[in-house]
Amino acid sequence: MRLLRGVAGALLWIVAAVVGLVGALACVTVVLLPVGIPLLFLAKRLFTTSVRLLMPKKMAHPVKAAKDAVTDTGGDVTKKLRKARPGRKRRLSLT
Repeated sequence: MRLLRGVAGALLWIVAAVVGLVGALACVTVVLLPVGIPLLFLAKRLFTTSVRLLMPKKMAHPVKAAKDAVTDTGGDVTKKLRKARPGRKRRLSLT
């Protein structure tokens, strides 16, 4: 899976470079300026997506990884607290 993400990221990076080059060339001419500016914004998005694909998941989405780690830990603590239930009085049965 990691190899597939790396290959996809590399190919997307190449596509972003080509789109950025075409956008820059289109911005040079005044007639194609309205086409070139959106192409440059698209190239920027493609670059950021390709870099995220090349990074490990924990680096690409640090907030999501931290949230998942806290959620997993929180579930264990909740179970332990439910079992312990401090302050609960036990009734004595006389039978």
